[in-house]
Amino acid sequence: MTKLRGYIGTYTKGDSKGIYTFTLDTEKKELSTPTLAAELENPTYVTVTADSQTLYAVVKEGEFGGVSSYRITKENGELTPLNTEVSPGSSPCHVSVNQNNEKVLTAYYHRGTAELYNTDEGKVAPVSAFVQHTGSGPNVERQEKSHVHFSGFTPDEKYAVVVDLGIDKIVTYSIEDSSLEIKHSLSVKPGSGPRHIAFHPNGKFAYVMTELSNEVIVLSYNSEDAKFTELQYISAIPADFTENSQGSAIHLSSDGRFVYVGNRGHNSIALFSVNNETGELAFIEHTSTEGNWPRDFVLDPTEKFLVASNEQSGNLVLYTRDEETGKLTLEQSDVAVPYPVCVKFLQD
Repeated sequence: MTKLRGYIGTYTKGDSKGIYTFTLDTEKKELSTPTLAAELENPTYVTVTADSQTLYAVVKEGEFGGVSSYRITKENGELTPLNTEVSPGSSPCHVSVNQNNEKVLTAYYHRGTAELYNTDEGKVAPVSAFVQHTGSGPNVERQEKSHVHFSGFTPDEKYAVVVDLGIDKIVTYSIEDSSLEIKHSLSVKPGSGPRHIAFHPNGKFAYVMTELSNEVIVLSYNSEDAKFTELQYISAIPADFTENSQGSAIHLSSDGRFVYVGNRGHNSIALFSVNNETGELAFIEHTSTEGNWPRDFVLDPTEKFLVASNEQSGNLVLYTRDEETGKLTLEQSDVAVPYPVCVKFLQD
């Protein structure tokens, strides 16, 4: 197969109408022009099930926020609505699903909550459990209260891991009988503003991208007690860069050799090599995102390509990826899509 299908979550302002779909032609090294796949308000983050049959999107409906689910038609990218579950208040900023598509987790930045949903053949049931974080951090403008920015599953899926930018904490919860019970809480460097986390394939290490300090935090992870321990902090931007920059996404190659992170403001993707013995990182290089405010990026299923989304300049960028060195080479940067936030590929 030379064409791989992807989806883009957006902010529905300007010309944006919802979720867009596109294809990557791996032979031509080219992205197609994105087309609207589903019309809904502020589906800023989407996720796709492992079997590529269902897509979940965060959604805003007036004064309510929650999750919408869609059945995927792989051939043309069409999304057929299944159902929506919302509750009073702001919409989530992140959504994730477990491997067998039985549970969905959301992160609510403005509410300071993480919420757990059960699913049935792709449909989302009402919230079965939620946790409310409280507190604040030293950055008075951005950390005046809890701001949960990520909620996902540990590699063995026994626990939920919640990353809170507002209170500088990474918290694990056991998932039992559709409930969330706290297991461990790690406080990271005050004012760093942790945003997203990604696990190493060996399950022993995890990597956190901070938004406010623009760093990667390297953690060891003990799957027995769901405990994280800090190992390293490493900057994702040059020491002499003094303009505003905020960390965004973080992803690992499936062989565990490379970590990629996004820098909004510096407008780059930073590449790090991984020491597989210690988990620690070594900086390799920055690659320009050829646009403004790279909100997210994704490795395609072959991992020979990387696609980045620049929110403020409204463009997708395609790179080829050297699997030996991890380095990126620009192929295409003129693919227009309004206010893109996240990008996801179908896995088969």
